[in-house]
Amino acid sequence: MDDLLTSPLHARHTALGATLGAFGGWAMPISYPDGTVAEHTAVREAVGIFDVSHLGKLAITGPGAAGFVNRCLSADLDMIEPGHAQYTLCCTPEGGVVDDIIVYLAGPDDVLAVPNAANAARVGQLLRNAAPDGVSVTDRHRDLAVLAVQGPRSLDVVDAVLGSIPALDYMAFADVAQIRVCRTGYTGERGFELLVAATDAPRIWDALLAAAAPLGGRAAGLGARDTLRTEMGYPLHGQDLSIDISPVQAGSSWAVGWTKPEFWGRDALLAEKADPGKAGPARRLRGLRATGRGVPRAGMDVLVGGERVGLTTSGTFSPTLRAGIALALIDTASGVGPDDTVTVDVRGRPLECTVVKPPFVESHVR
Repeated sequence: MDDLLTSPLHARHTALGATLGAFGGWAMPISYPDGTVAEHTAVREAVGIFDVSHLGKLAITGPGAAGFVNRCLSADLDMIEPGHAQYTLCCTPEGGVVDDIIVYLAGPDDVLAVPNAANAARVGQLLRNAAPDGVSVTDRHRDLAVLAVQGPRSLDVVDAVLGSIPALDYMAFADVAQIRVCRTGYTGERGFELLVAATDAPRIWDALLAAAAPLGGRAAGLGARDTLRTEMGYPLHGQDLSIDISPVQAGSSWAVGWTKPEFWGRDALLAEKADPGKAGPARRLRGLRATGRGVPRAGMDVLVGGERVGLTTSGTFSPTLRAGIALALIDTASGVGPDDTVTVDVRGRPLECTVVKPPFVESHVR
């Protein structure tokens, strides 16, 4: 993994005995010695501390920067006020998804976009190519670390490290002691994401872990992040959302400002959503919960009566439910919907599953 980028916390992860893996061009912790299930459970029951510094960071600044971003990305940035964040999509003219992004609106001339690691350079270039005079798009990928503090005891941990922080609604943020503290996350639990100067990240990481340990908290890797987000039905770009999977198909229409006059991919998405000849998209993302023993994984056929009706896009063992779960794109024409039974072909062995509407477990983000 010598050719991979490393987090400012790389030495901390190796000292903790983390198993490292390649993720979006970075060497990141997948799990620590006690394993993914223990980390997952800590987040659901107490608190977990994640290093997600591989995420991109793009500072978009200059006169009218927020208006520019709003003309490019899918969600309506006019619907939030400064001091709030928004989940949004960068789409192609054909309606595919280049990436899903969190944007932080600091003011009309100051936006920070956080894309996924693998797509950060492309998103940055698309924005630079479209930026009007006076608006700059600056790559701060290596300048900032991102630490996610997730779980029911997350506020206790953040308060212990930063002092009593301002009360924050979900998707709101505040700058505290040069750290951006946002009530966001990718786990379905109440939590925070801290944007920290890379040089300060080791000190803050150590303090967070020290505050979490007495509460039953621990460091958590990207393996637990994946099982947690799958239980919530949160899409992973490249699997559940992609250039070939539109937000209409992926159940992410809520992240599209349909009444906005302009954003990338608008015409194609409106056509897909409203085309009466197709009765909407040709396929939709559904949840599957295994009723038998077995774990569905991404890329497996979904069958009804021996006929293929879809394909799994994500799949894992749910530590909370103690069952296999998956997200799958199901052909609309099949008529398959919630509570129906389908079969997943798990390497030649049939696994019966019930179609469900995610999340698979209750969300506690608010």
